[in-house]
Amino acid sequence: MKALIQEFDRNGERWLLLVFYAFVVTVIFVEVIRRFVFQYSSIWGEETARYAFIYLVWIGAAAAVKDRAHIRIDIIFKFLPPMGVAILYLFGDIVTLAFACAALYWSFESVETSLRFGAATHGLRINQAWFTFAVPFGFSLILIRLVQSIRRDISDIRAGRAPFSGRKLFG
Repeated sequence: MKALIQEFDRNGERWLLLVFYAFVVTVIFVEVIRRFVFQYSSIWGEETARYAFIYLVWIGAAAAVKDRAHIRIDIIFKFLPPMGVAILYLFGDIVTLAFACAALYWSFESVETSLRFGAATHGLRINQAWFTFAVPFGFSLILIRLVQSIRRDISDIRAGRAPFSGRKLFG
């Protein structure tokens, strides 16, 4: 069980991103073929692809928090000593944590409203809560990754190590 948890911690978001991305690409491909070859399209295809994309975005946000891969202006980091960079990263994570906690709290309102009133999707006719849950799910993953990042930053500060600066897309 511990190995499974460690694997999810290492690659959980990547596997979820792969599943949702593959689903979106497959459904869009099938719908394009159906529309232009058979002159017929389904109502469920576009709708499920849209909702899968929403989950994809929120899971991707959590993955970016984990890898410190969000877009940021980091020119100031070049002029600070490693301790200053670590403190700045820690400050940014704490501010983001406060925002994510508030956003998580308020995002449950739309899920609760969908459940209370039985809001259904237009094409699939299933409860909208399954899809509005993407936002609190994403913020929950973001919170987990932020807590891990804060713990890592505090450990780096205490040990006098240079902080984890993230995976770079370029350079």
